[in-house]
Amino acid sequence: MKAYVFPGQGAQFVGMGKELYENNNLAKELFEKANEILDFRITDMMFEGTEEDLKQTKVTQPAIFLHSVILAKTLGDDFKPDMVAGHSLGEFSALVANGALSFEDGLKLVSKRALAMQKACELFPSTMAAILGMDDAIVEDLCNKVDGIVVPANYNSPGQVVISGTNEAIDKAIEILSNAGAKRAIKLNVGGAFHSPLMQPAKEELAKAINETEFSEPICPVYQNVNAKPVKNPQEIKENLIAQLTSPVRWTEIVKNMIADGASSFTEVGPGKVLQGLIKKVDRKMPTKGIQ
Repeated sequence: MKAYVFPGQGAQFVGMGKELYENNNLAKELFEKANEILDFRITDMMFEGTEEDLKQTKVTQPAIFLHSVILAKTLGDDFKPDMVAGHSLGEFSALVANGALSFEDGLKLVSKRALAMQKACELFPSTMAAILGMDDAIVEDLCNKVDGIVVPANYNSPGQVVISGTNEAIDKAIEILSNAGAKRAIKLNVGGAFHSPLMQPAKEELAKAINETEFSEPICPVYQNVNAKPVKNPQEIKENLIAQLTSPVRWTEIVKNMIADGASSFTEVGPGKVLQGLIKKVDRKMPTKGIQ
């Protein structure tokens, strides 16, 4: 069974999607449609912008979504997923690729999500940190002992958890986790505490937009971030997508569940190779490849 996975924020690079735009008529048409929907030429920023341009959340999220989704669409009949999943933002790409959401609606929701998250980041000075070489349960336990808001945000692979919270709580957590034996505890260069309770204002804003959007029954199950389980019911997909903003990404569990359910290969669709690396840490014998 073929599993397709879609990357999240952080995979962007200057020049992303340019070759696709120049060499494929369908891709060009979809990129131009995206420029109209967003009301600014995101293609200019993707193809010729600076790294700073691409780091803006309002640009980063739609850019990665567009690169991934347009790639999947240009595969035509070669794109036959038995199961899909996406890391954080990538869940929206996965839902367009498996037919649960239209291209236009997916892009509008991603743009709304990016702006809502940006606003939430500005409300609370907050950040994230990667904790390496420590058991998930120990990370959870020690985060609970820190005053203030700090929670596990991404369970990326065995021994790699990203935590999210206020600046002070993250600094304290890094100190406690380092002293308790974490191999590394590194603060990340991000604008806020994604997948934490600090995203509640963004969640409320996005919930309204998601509830007003039509979702269809997909062609194959999506393994969602919130519960790591395969879902095909449109209403359930919506509810999980709303909960995603303040809940952790259970990526390790998603990969394990997909393998247990028969995944025989994983293809990462979109910029970067991050997910291929994480999958190999779960099961190093699993065949992986990327389409960029």
